[in-house]
Amino acid sequence: MTGISKGIGATVVVAACVSFAAAAGCSDDENVAPSSGASSSGASSSGASSSGASSSGASSSGGASSGGSSSGGADASSGGVSGPGTTHAGCRIFPNDNAWNLDIAGAAVASDLMTTVMPKMSPTRGLHPDWGSSAEDYGIPITVGKASAPVPISFDTNWGPRESDKLPCAGGGGDFCYPIPLDAKIEGGGDRHILFLATDGAPDKCILYELFAARRSGSGFTASSAAIFALDSNARRPEGWTSADAAGLPIMPGLVRKEEIDRGEITHALRFTMSRTRHAYIHPATHAAGSDDATLPSMGLRVRLKAAIDESQFSGPSLVIVKAMKKYGLILADNGSDWYISGEQNDTWDMGALNTQLGKIRGADFEIVDTGPIIPQPD
Repeated sequence: MTGISKGIGATVVVAACVSFAAAAGCSDDENVAPSSGASSSGASSSGASSSGASSSGASSSGGASSGGSSSGGADASSGGVSGPGTTHAGCRIFPNDNAWNLDIAGAAVASDLMTTVMPKMSPTRGLHPDWGSSAEDYGIPITVGKASAPVPISFDTNWGPRESDKLPCAGGGGDFCYPIPLDAKIEGGGDRHILFLATDGAPDKCILYELFAARRSGSGFTASSAAIFALDSNARRPEGWTSADAAGLPIMPGLVRKEEIDRGEITHALRFTMSRTRHAYIHPATHAAGSDDATLPSMGLRVRLKAAIDESQFSGPSLVIVKAMKKYGLILADNGSDWYISGEQNDTWDMGALNTQLGKIRGADFEIVDTGPIIPQPD
């Protein structure tokens, strides 16, 4: 996380500051939310975007980490019904009843949170699509392909090896060797995420590898955290654990992706950020990075665009996104600029109409959906 706040109101810049403490201070083990107006996790002010979420480094495993395998999601108990599911590059992205894939159009509104929390969620702020082309260095790139020969992952944080998924190297060469190609695309800006979708098990058993603050180093990568997601499972990661995102969720499943825009339908929830969050979370999230203020939104909070929003003012990709926000909603996944929704970096985006049309939508046009209890971040 590149711009976080130490306490309430004093913004500092650190390479990575992570963990389980509230906003009383930030040490090598603490990850707290930015104060109002301070951007963190790569979400940026209007006009300069990175759309990456900053992580606090915990992990889930595709098969080899303490805590077991995680899919970054929950099942249909999370306030909705199973949707048709979604795919990317021929891979099914979690089961249809995973939290990311739930249709929450008929889910109950959390009236108490609408009263206490929504007023703190910048209700007059316009929605911002935080993605674009590689030339602009906007959006989070997704690398897709067959698993490569495993390469070593080293860590530049003390929490990285403690909370990242172990995938042992051959011959006892270490606990972390991931089959990520050395030419995997790295997100620009401070978050420098790598999202690698290994398609070997397509269509139903693909594996997603995600790194935060990644850099090429020797024969592999250095990162602040590393996570592996088995895309055929609904298991959540352990309580209190993060990932490459502050909420402990996978990033790729929540991105607006060009492939699905071209199909004409998005059938999953979208990832979004807020500048100030509570030090608590709602499943499918498993981690928080905020302050002890019950009037702030918790990680994993799910919002839905109100059904009454007139769709006639939207067209093309914007209309596809509007329909998805009414049916699947948005999930709060990181600290960053208010009402920034995240998308894939792709050189074929036409961002002009997207920025203009989606910018008409305000925070007040959303309602908070009841998807489960608020869980305090474990100490």
